Amino acid sequence: MKLSWKSIALHHKILAALVLGAVFGAFFNVSRYELEVTTRKDRITESHIVKNWSAIDFFRAETVKIASFGREDQLNILQFFKRLPAKERKELMMRVKVEETGPAVIKEEWRRFDNIASIEKVKTIAVQIKPVGTIFIRLLMFVAIPLVLASLIIGAASLGDITRVGKLGGKTIAWYIATTAIAITIGLTFVNVLQPGTRLSGDARDKLMVEFQGDLAADIPPVDLVDMLVNIVATNPINALASGEMLQIVFFALMIGVSLTLIPQKRAKPVVDFFDGVSDTMIKMVGMIMTIAPYGVFALIAATVGEFGFDILQTLLWYVVTLVAALSVHTFGVLGTAVRFLSGIPYKKFFIGIREAMLVAFTTSSSGATLPVNMRVCEQNLGVPKKITSFVLPLGATINMDGTSMYQGVAAVFIAQVYGFDLGLAEQLTILFTAILASIGTAPVPGVGIIMLIIVLRAVNVPEEGIALILGIDRFLDMCRTVPNIVGDATISTIIAKQEGVLQTR
Repeated sequence: MKLSWKSIALHHKILAALVLGAVFGAFFNVSRYELEVTTRKDRITESHIVKNWSAIDFFRAETVKIASFGREDQLNILQFFKRLPAKERKELMMRVKVEETGPAVIKEEWRRFDNIASIEKVKTIAVQIKPVGTIFIRLLMFVAIPLVLASLIIGAASLGDITRVGKLGGKTIAWYIATTAIAITIGLTFVNVLQPGTRLSGDARDKLMVEFQGDLAADIPPVDLVDMLVNIVATNPINALASGEMLQIVFFALMIGVSLTLIPQKRAKPVVDFFDGVSDTMIKMVGMIMTIAPYGVFALIAATVGEFGFDILQTLLWYVVTLVAALSVHTFGVLGTAVRFLSGIPYKKFFIGIREAMLVAFTTSSSGATLPVNMRVCEQNLGVPKKITSFVLPLGATINMDGTSMYQGVAAVFIAQVYGFDLGLAEQLTILFTAILASIGTAPVPGVGIIMLIIVLRAVNVPEEGIALILGIDRFLDMCRTVPNIVGDATISTIIAKQEGVLQTR
């Protein structure tokens, strides 16, 4: 039997792309000992590749030395330049001591750079192909907003009774809050037992703080429950759709769906049919987009590994092990068991059925981008009817963040341990409730969890600059924590379908 690319199952293609992308990224990784310096003078831009430096000095007004760096300070150099005000960059002069190894001697020379526009890492081919992966994510997000709007309208309208909408919504939210609370509790248990923060050396802590301190976003407003509730109601729903405000979109769609159940069926039917057609069209579009998934996955993984490498994993090994172990227990233990006993779907069938969505979640780090895929696999592979997936899954992608919430709990305690803070039961309960609250307001896009973590840290008075300790590894862990986010959504959709008596088992 001849094997062709078309005959290979999509999830196998994605898995192969993930592995090959990691290998490709590791081979073409960004060098720690090269810099690309761009200068601009008289509208002429020149790019210079600096290799094999032993020292780099920065001067103001050519004579006043303001900073000096050695061979191992690539990240420090980038951070230093990034923090400089634009006005000071114009007066900056950079001197680089370059070593050139010849047959017998090492030749050293100083190179000078003025009018510096930018200083960056030298991008390898692994990083340069990232736009392919970015296009893949954008295509999925492109589908997500109209799909959420249409699906929620159809889901609410198809229930036919405003009382049923309220009961189903309340039941769904209760399940989501319960699984999120369990996830955070598991994470807190693991981080208290393994104590990863006590295993990080002082030298490693200082190095991480210096390298990643400049990447912190400082001005994060405190969580205000009243404001959060008020902001769910958009003053302009069209603007909410345009800006991707998911909670506002969910509320708008539910209001339309509920209102359709209250007007005569003859008047409501054309509107319902229209949005039903939009939903079907978006799902079909997802199928088209998924044909390029292997290429997008390859580019995303190659760029991530190529840019960050695996060095940071060694430094934060115990933190990574703690979080990944807790995420695995929740995903394959708690959620898998819940599906088996509460929905009746065999354990193996469930995870085989959603493996495509899990792989997309892992590579895109976005619950929102994975939503269209999750809806498709739940309907086609798990037998959850459209009227349940169209209501439960968009709601879950907006407010149910099991992995993200667990990460916030583990990261907060880890940072506290590194600083020597002793968080008691009261503080850890505060983390639990704050993480649940923060997860509801977390946008389903890559990297937003690190911003919400600041809110959790402030709630228990742990220094928020400690986020610099885990910033270097966040991209990889963002991929890991997105998987339980979407598995939790799929789990609750099967449970709700079973309780409503509409689960189509085959």
